[in-house]
Order: sequence, then structure tokens, then C-alpha cells
Amino acid sequence: MLGKYSQLGIVGSAIILCPFVAPIVMAQLTPPDAASKSLYISYPPANYKTASDRIFLIGSAPTEGKVSINQTSVPRSLKGHFASVFNLKVGKNTFDVDYKGQTKTIVVTRSAIAKTDAPKDNFTPSSLEPQGDMARMPGELVCFGANAPTKSKVQVNIAGQDIKLQEQTKSVELPDNKAVLIDKNQPQAMYGAGQYLGCAIAAAAADLGNPTYKLETGNPPTTVAQTAPGKVQILSPLNLDIAEVKVEGGITRTGASSDFSRLTPLPKGTRAAITARQMGDNNGKQANWVRLDYGGWILAEQVNITSGVGVPPKTIVKSVMSKERTGATDVIFPLQVAVPVTLEQGTNTVTLTLYNTTAQTDIIRFNDNPIVSRLDWKQTTPGVVQYVFNLKSNQQWGYKLKYQGSNLVLSLRHPPKLNRNNLAKPLIGTKILLDPGHGGKDSGAVGPNGYTEKEANLYAAKLLANELSMRGASVFLSRETDKFIELSDRQTIIDNLEPTLALSVHHNSLPDGGNPDTKGFSTFWYQAQSQSLALYLHNYVVKDTGRPSYGVFWNNLALARPASAPSVLLELGFMSNPSEFELIATPEEQQKMAKSIANGVTQWLLASVK
Repeated sequence: MLGKYSQLGIVGSAIILCPFVAPIVMAQLTPPDAASKSLYISYPPANYKTASDRIFLIGSAPTEGKVSINQTSVPRSLKGHFASVFNLKVGKNTFDVDYKGQTKTIVVTRSAIAKTDAPKDNFTPSSLEPQGDMARMPGELVCFGANAPTKSKVQVNIAGQDIKLQEQTKSVELPDNKAVLIDKNQPQAMYGAGQYLGCAIAAAAADLGNPTYKLETGNPPTTVAQTAPGKVQILSPLNLDIAEVKVEGGITRTGASSDFSRLTPLPKGTRAAITARQMGDNNGKQANWVRLDYGGWILAEQVNITSGVGVPPKTIVKSVMSKERTGATDVIFPLQVAVPVTLEQGTNTVTLTLYNTTAQTDIIRFNDNPIVSRLDWKQTTPGVVQYVFNLKSNQQWGYKLKYQGSNLVLSLRHPPKLNRNNLAKPLIGTKILLDPGHGGKDSGAVGPNGYTEKEANLYAAKLLANELSMRGASVFLSRETDKFIELSDRQTIIDNLEPTLALSVHHNSLPDGGNPDTKGFSTFWYQAQSQSLALYLHNYVVKDTGRPSYGVFWNNLALARPASAPSVLLELGFMSNPSEFELIATPEEQQKMAKSIANGVTQWLLASVK
């Protein structure tokens, strides 16, 4: 035990808190010693598979002598670390890493781009859409697709209607989102020959059954018919199923897949009609998705579904009132039923939108308030009511949305009260949560000599905790030891603690295909209330420490998503860069980094709290 920091242990759903009472004396940083290991390869493993067209080999050896890879000497840092990039051919690639006659062999297998060519006289297997049962509303497009030999005639028959499919000759495949991290976020090569698409509109409710595809190809022509695995249903607007969110913060998206963007999570108890169904991906597994009547898609497993209700959930809203409590203002919207909502943070506004709602509002009670100057509202379209909270400050400090029965409660957090007269401890009155990333079975990135990111994160977080505590902040750590904590549990810690701000502490590394010369400090944010903190800390630390900049990113990261407090993820440097790793593994340099971040946090808070 290195000190009496606050403990945040998860026991069931309970959070155990103990206050931080004194600075700790840090143990000496002891990353693995390159000299004791002689030649050490930290990445990639001895037998590794990747789809990337290049790989970087990272390792370390004593400074005397040279390291060669496939008989070519590689550059090393002052302490003997190296990271070199090599192109990969499809198939097996062998790398012999030699140091003073000691040789380690690394085999990297590059897989070919997955592409299934269509048979010469048939459909490509598993290409007929829909692959799972789907449902749509009357008047919506229902689209069909198949892969087949190019320059063929393809049509689909559904409910007795033939629909001709057109071959797509000009289409673009977009790279994965992570490609932006290695400057490769450009559209990929054109494809399309052999892909056939077509759409139709059904005017009335019906069970249309499984579509049957017909392919005509060759000379003389041959004909093949196949039935798609999924059925198509057109729903009746008068008999829609009703979904009720059964989890805290139901995850809603712009489409029927976890690849689609997130919308405002729906509070538990939210009810809405189901207007579409579809099979889609959920983090690599096929799952059933339903579309709620306001437009968001949610996993069917996150809702209870009731059939035969007949009347979609709708409500009126009359009076609205606010109540102040310690640290927050609660705005209460009495409703007849818990309807879907979205929330958007602007520069100095919070916009709350209620769906399936009609206003009958004549009075709103809103006294002079620490954060809200005025509340405006309007019925934007039939069934949609919008509330705009005009704020007294540009900086927002967190919010929560929940249903208490059918009452919607929006809690807007107040700014902290700083002790500006105490120059030595200006952060008295603040709570700061530090989340050292990874831990336990999750080591994170690995440096050239085997020093893991989980160790570096914990060490850096404890240094930072000391610095913030000395400035008067009440500091909490999500972990003080080498233990694994689920991302969802880390989010729960933030939401339950409601700190002034939350910082997730990490060290960086790039995916395959990246350049190990990449280095620098970076910050990541998701909620609008966190952007100012992310930008300020990035600029302050880069200027103060002289470290290079990797950048500021909006990113859909679990530890940037909490809305209950400004939450920022910090990447203090690259484990994969030999020279920057030497700074990460040097206690004095980590101390400088911790002091700089603490100063940046202090300056930002003093400037942001009016």
C-alpha cells in the first residue's frame, strides 16, 4: 500500500469511498531492465497475424553492440530501445532479430483482404438480403441486395412482385474509424462489379414472406433461383408493439448496428412504439435490433416488448418547475408516460427534446438560478417539444437524465466553489476522479523493454493525485493496485461519485500500420462540456513541458462518454516510440508531467468557474 488514497471498490452496485488524507511517498519506478533480459522483443508476439500491410517490431537490448533485423542494423535510442517498420507481403513474413549472436525469430502472417468472388453461374453465398427477418412501416423503402456474376440479370420476387436489381459499378468503401489515428482515413479502392441492389415501397401492412432471387447469366443463359433467409414484414400503424427500456441508459444508435453512432441514452422506463426490426451486428455478433418511433435503434435485449397495445405511448406536458439542491438544479417535467428524449449541449445552452409530446404549457416556475438565466420552449413539430436552457456560463459541469415514475428529471450540476483566497490550495472544494487505465489481465500497450502501460498509468495517476491533493483537491482513484475493472464499472464510479471532473490516465500506442516514430501528448473528449478542458490541458502541457503534440480528438471512448462530469482521457505519450518511452520510464520526467497537468487543471478551473 503506497498511501491512504480514496478507495473506490465496487461491491455489487455500491461504491466504497474513503477520503484522501495525505501525500504518499512514491516507490522507485522499476521497469524491466533491458540489461537483465539481453535481447527483448515486446511486439509483436513470436507468431502473429494481421491484415495490415506493414508491422513495427519493438524491443530492447543492452547498448553495447548492435541489433539487426534480417541482417540489417536498426537504429536505437540512447538506452537501447528500438522500433522499426517493415512492409508485409501476403502470407508468412519471417524476421530474425539478432543481438551479439542471440537470435529471436518472429513470424508475422498477413491475411489477404477478405473477398468472396461470385461463382460463375450462381449467387455468392450469404449475400442475399435480408439475412434475418426485417420489418418496416408502410410507405418506407424496402431494399434488396445480392452478389452475383457481373453483367447478369438479377431480380427479386416478393409477394408476387418482380423488382429488377441494378449492378453497382461505382461504389466506395470507407476505412475503419481508427484509420484517422494513422493518417489513412481516405476512401478505399472502388469496388462494385457483381453487387446488385434494388428497392421497393409497400403501401399496406402485410407479411411479405421471404424474397426469392432469380439470376440469369451466361450464353446460352442459365437461370438460378434462391430464397433469402430473412422474411419481410410491413407493420400496421394501428397495431404496433411497444418497447420499454429495461436497463439504465439504454444505448440508442442511428442504425441497426453497433457500428452506427450513438444518440442520447434513453433513461430506464422510456416507452415507445416499434416501427422497424432488423438483424444487425453487435460488436461482432449478430443480434436483433428494433427502431423506436422517434428514430433511434436499440438492441431488442435492452427492452421489454409488449404486443397488442394498440395505442402508441404519447403524452402532454403542462407546467414545468425547478428545484435547487446542494450542487445541482433539478428540472421536473410531469408527463403521462416516459417518452424518448435527446439532449444536446451548445456553447451556452442545453437543449432537451421530448418526443411523442404535445405542449399544453401555460406556466413554468424557474427562480433565479446559479447556472440557468432563462428557459425557453417551443413545439417544433407535431409531437416534438423542445426546451432550451440559456446558461450563465459557457462551461457546463455535468447532467443526469432519469425517470421517476413518469416524471422526467433533468439534473444540471452547479460549478464548484473554489477558494480563490487560498493561493496555496486553490482547489479546495473540488473532487477529482483519476482513472488509471487498464490493470490486472489487461496490460494495455507494452514498451520496448516489457514495461506495461497499466503500470505506467498507475504510477502517473498517483503522481498526479499527489499534485492535485497538494493544491487542495479531494482526489479519488478508480484503482490503487494492479486490478482489472470493467469499463462499465469505471463509468459507474464517475456517475456515482459526481466529481468536479474526471481524468482517465493512459499512455498511447498505434495499431498495426502506424509509424512508431509517432509521439506526443494528446487528449480525448466526447461530451461538449469536456471540450474546453481537453483543449486547454493539451495546449498547456505541450507548451509547459516542451513535449510534442499528437492532437485533440473527439472520440467515442467509454471513459470520455460520462455526462455527469466533464470527463477527458489523457494519453501522456507513446509506449511504442523508443525515445518517448524513455521519458515515460523516467520518474523525474513523469513527475514533471504530473505537475504540468495539475497546474493546467488548476488554471482551467480558475478560469472556468465564474
